[in-house]
Amino acid sequence: MPPAPPGGAPGYGYPQTPPPQAQPGYGYPGQPPTGPNPYAQTQQGGYGYPGQPQYPGAPVPPQSGGKNPFKGKPAAIVAAAVAGLLVIGGGVYLATSGGGDDKKPVADKSNSAQPSGSPSVDEGDGKGDGRSDSNDINGGIKPGEARVWLHENETPLTQNGAEQYGPWRLGDVVVKAMYKEIVGYAVGDGKEKWKVSLDTPLCGAPHDTTADGKIVFGVQENNTKDAKCNQLQMVDLAAAKAGWKVPVPKEGLFDIMTGYDMAITGNTVTLARMGGASGFSVTDGKKLFGTPKTGNCSADAFAGGPRLISVSTCNDPNNTSMDAPRSELLQELDPATGKAKWNFQYDKGWSIRRVYSMDPLVVYATNKDKKTWNISTFNPDGKVRSQVDSKSQLTANCSGFGIVDRKLQDCSGTAADANTLYISTEGKDSGDLGTGRSNDVVAIDLGTGKEKWHAAAPKGRTMQPLAVEGGNVVLYIEPGIDDTGAAIATLPPTGGTPTITLQSPSAAGSTERNFYGPRMAWAGGRFFMLNGRVKSPKGDQRDNSLLSFGK
Repeated sequence: MPPAPPGGAPGYGYPQTPPPQAQPGYGYPGQPPTGPNPYAQTQQGGYGYPGQPQYPGAPVPPQSGGKNPFKGKPAAIVAAAVAGLLVIGGGVYLATSGGGDDKKPVADKSNSAQPSGSPSVDEGDGKGDGRSDSNDINGGIKPGEARVWLHENETPLTQNGAEQYGPWRLGDVVVKAMYKEIVGYAVGDGKEKWKVSLDTPLCGAPHDTTADGKIVFGVQENNTKDAKCNQLQMVDLAAAKAGWKVPVPKEGLFDIMTGYDMAITGNTVTLARMGGASGFSVTDGKKLFGTPKTGNCSADAFAGGPRLISVSTCNDPNNTSMDAPRSELLQELDPATGKAKWNFQYDKGWSIRRVYSMDPLVVYATNKDKKTWNISTFNPDGKVRSQVDSKSQLTANCSGFGIVDRKLQDCSGTAADANTLYISTEGKDSGDLGTGRSNDVVAIDLGTGKEKWHAAAPKGRTMQPLAVEGGNVVLYIEPGIDDTGAAIATLPPTGGTPTITLQSPSAAGSTERNFYGPRMAWAGGRFFMLNGRVKSPKGDQRDNSLLSFGK
């Protein structure tokens, strides 16, 4: 049985024969299931800075430390013999397999790439349409500092604005998606290189692309206020053009298509929603599987990349009330068939909230009633490798409220290699008036679950891991309240003092702080920060959309 972390102060919980394969930060196309996860650390999803209010997925300050959600159960693997898998969101309603397997995908020829200028790129040097001299993000730039480019939202939107998806880096292009458009920008200067326009708004996007740069979005059926999210649209980001478009067949009476929680693994895109789920081929849009159950358990969330992980909610057949306690099932699935490779059952009362790393698999769960949490690392066969034992107040900087969907990969504040998880602590006042909050990055041994070391951020600053690169941890250091610009730093695997490798200008600091739930990515020597949500331009007011600096 896996050891339970001891009680005490609150704890937090991306074989080394060749050097372990680190998981690069979000930004590159996904790799085949046998390769390392290119988006191992979610830089996708709103990524709040340390010290912000924590949403579901960030560690809950427990009363007695991390706990063991597995009780006396052995960490054994239950051989799966599920004929087909996936997903009934919420796990509350029974669902039957829906039709639609014989529907042929249709290419949407109306959606094409539109090369255009870049009216809102602001490099702070007179290029673009910078709003005013006071907004010169590169003003007073010093030798050796990295020039910043910024895009503001110029797209008219509805009153509620729109969620932004991405960023994804493919070679010399970084891509974001928002509302009815997918746009590629030159990574070096931010100039728009192409745009794919859609007929209806986006309503879902996966964390990864395929290895060759294809992605599948959820899109609404029309432009009305009550439109359902029941269409899939493939876009080839490498070719900058839209491909097939297919309707999503309902998986049962209670398949409510209001939005998708999506994942890509290999050549399969999976989508979970409230009341159903499906798997489709990225190549041609054909449906691969629907939503059968594993016993009394129905999957309602996915995480993708190098493998396909699902979380299922298990109902008690003897207690069918809506507020009945439920258990949850963690599975790895065959992306081609939806069949489970292994199962691991959590005890009743535990909710699997986030996946901090896909390879190795690191999972964060909470128990609301007991006000505690657990972080477990799993071996490739689904057996528990370790559970985190930490007395630190840790935070993974996660986004989303997790009411309708879990968004398992929407945390930016973690990074991992084969043997170590890197995660940040909550920011604390430094003690000196006007100096701001500071925090640490903590290294946790995935073999034992114990802390290896702490590394302190610069005074009055907070920092978070972005990726592991060449054995070193890549960190984002937020701007200081003294108008110091944001920076990228590294730490060796032994810890120590962060070494700043990229420094943005002081003039960019106020802009870098003005992002709502940012989605961060480190890819190819550049840092990207995407606003989680933007509003329609109004007068001379514009929301920041995408910012980057680097080599």
